[in-house]
Amino acid sequence: MHRFLLAAALIATPLAAAAPADPIATRVARILKDTPLIDGHNDWPESLREREGEGRWTIDLRSGLGTKSVPYNTDIARLRQGMVGGQFWSAWVSADLPPLEQVKETLEEIDLIHTIVARYPDTFELATTAADVRRIHKAGRIASMIGVEGGNQIDNSLSVLRAYHAFGAGYLTLTHSRTIEWADSATDNPKHGGLTPFGEAVVHELNRLGMLVDLSHVNEDTMRDALRVSRAPVIFSHSGARAVDDHPRNVSDDVLKLVAANGGVVMVNYSRSYVSDAYRRWSADEAAEKTRMNAPPYGGLYIGQPDKAAAALAAWRQAHPAPTVTLADVADHIDHIVKVAGIDHVGIGSDFDGVGNSLPEGLGSVATYPALLAELLRRGWSDADAAKLAGGNVLRVMEAAEKVAASMKSELPGTATEPALDGGK
Repeated sequence: MHRFLLAAALIATPLAAAAPADPIATRVARILKDTPLIDGHNDWPESLREREGEGRWTIDLRSGLGTKSVPYNTDIARLRQGMVGGQFWSAWVSADLPPLEQVKETLEEIDLIHTIVARYPDTFELATTAADVRRIHKAGRIASMIGVEGGNQIDNSLSVLRAYHAFGAGYLTLTHSRTIEWADSATDNPKHGGLTPFGEAVVHELNRLGMLVDLSHVNEDTMRDALRVSRAPVIFSHSGARAVDDHPRNVSDDVLKLVAANGGVVMVNYSRSYVSDAYRRWSADEAAEKTRMNAPPYGGLYIGQPDKAAAALAAWRQAHPAPTVTLADVADHIDHIVKVAGIDHVGIGSDFDGVGNSLPEGLGSVATYPALLAELLRRGWSDADAAKLAGGNVLRVMEAAEKVAASMKSELPGTATEPALDGGK
């Protein structure tokens, strides 16, 4: 009898332990098996360069990166957990550097991306076309693409742009945080009213090369000019909807309609300041309070007294807690873009490892993409629409850019210089 009861228990145990499958999770897994999830912007390479120094070439990237207080958002284990199928890795350098140093460091970051791929061939493979992405995803690896995050990084040279393309760069962000000689930035004072003639030539050369025109970080005049000039669909590699959060880095409804007409895609950013208008305003108040407490070299309540200034700021933060930003707020941006531009014109551009810990609750690492898709499925999204968001829309844009480049293959490379086209501005 005892043996009978033991046998019965052994038979029953696996059945009892097997929890019912979550139908939403099952749908997400099926979607991401068929369609590669493609993130438009991850700053992991730049973060590794900044934080690890020479160790960036050899550090173990499989799991557990960073410290408890300052973790990385990315490692191989969590990329796998997040079912990532394709990633545009950002090559970003500071616009404060001398121009030739910017070019050198950009090439070093592109080289770092190549090195990461070479060190982990079972996980990563370089991709430059939509067909590459599909093939690599089908083989169970992560398609690795490269984005150069700032027009300042070409040093006003179409030759440098072509060199980046030859090393595998798939897009150029026309500006970063500063207005440059040929394009106005969203977070600096405008000088040109959008693109200069040389800026338009850069867009033309991007089209000819088959590189994507990335309009994150540019101001609205530059957005409109690029949309007017570009023969291929554009991307916003990591931006949100301005109607949801009125940050100049985000995209207005008027421009969203132009993006739809162009065939482009807006890939939604996770940074809290770009996601939540309440958090954006709180962040501005916090910055003002920091200045009020301690503003070297001339002012501040506690100038020259860093301990008092820190204590006063901590007290202010306790009295003025930061607004909560969640995964649902990011989903609201996605829903708004779909409402205005349509389901064919939205994607994901997290900005992981580019914004520190300033991320919404529920979206703290590359492991969390399935949670965002699950939220949208719970809101009533179809599997087909979720697949477009995950990567289908970006693949369509890449294919369109490839067709435009093929149609321009008889053109010679551009040779115009910025002084010649812009009249020495």
